[in-house]
Amino acid sequence: MTLGFRVLKRKRKVDASYVERFRSIPVANISDSIFRMTGGGARLRPYHSGGVLCGPAITVKSRPGDNLMVHYALNLAEPGDIIVCDCGGEVINSIVGERMLAYAERKGFGGMIIHGAIRDVAYVRSRNFPVYAAGVTHRGPYKDGPGEINVPIALDGMVIEPGDLVIGDEDGLLCIPYDQVEEVYKLAKAKQESEVSTFDDIGKGDNNKAAYEKLLRERGCVFE
Repeated sequence: MTLGFRVLKRKRKVDASYVERFRSIPVANISDSIFRMTGGGARLRPYHSGGVLCGPAITVKSRPGDNLMVHYALNLAEPGDIIVCDCGGEVINSIVGERMLAYAERKGFGGMIIHGAIRDVAYVRSRNFPVYAAGVTHRGPYKDGPGEINVPIALDGMVIEPGDLVIGDEDGLLCIPYDQVEEVYKLAKAKQESEVSTFDDIGKGDNNKAAYEKLLRERGCVFE
């Protein structure tokens, strides 16, 4: 086994039923349900015209500015998959552009996350195919390797393993580990239902003034 230059098989991935169920829940509510402890980082922003990213991950680890392994991942991904590439967050060279993204969309993949740069942004913004990236540059990539496919990666401290569920909307990205999807779904669904059921009451009360005043006094705030 050659560490740093290898292609592994993905041994599992989240069921499509969970993908569809999570798709309707905002990332912020999912995050609140798991104590706001993880996130893909504020740099990774959506560049497509709109729509939710949600699906099982195929992970890629590549050296900055090199997309050889991303190209090969395009041959491994299945419909609905999200290709997630950790290329160090470097934005000097782009990792994907119009042609690779068009291929991914036409193959029915669920989206791409690039912890690095992309190009051909006008094309990306004209499409609903979900694309997240850390930046933009016109400078193209190299294709030399090394790199790894279907290994654990981390984006700004958020660990993603092959087959985990990744979800993104306008607020950012989140990963839900494979063996936690059912538990997290129950918590996130309850959070979403609570927010929806109480939304119409916003503005009818005093925003919990007494409770906030009590908290402020307990923390030493002085009212004059």
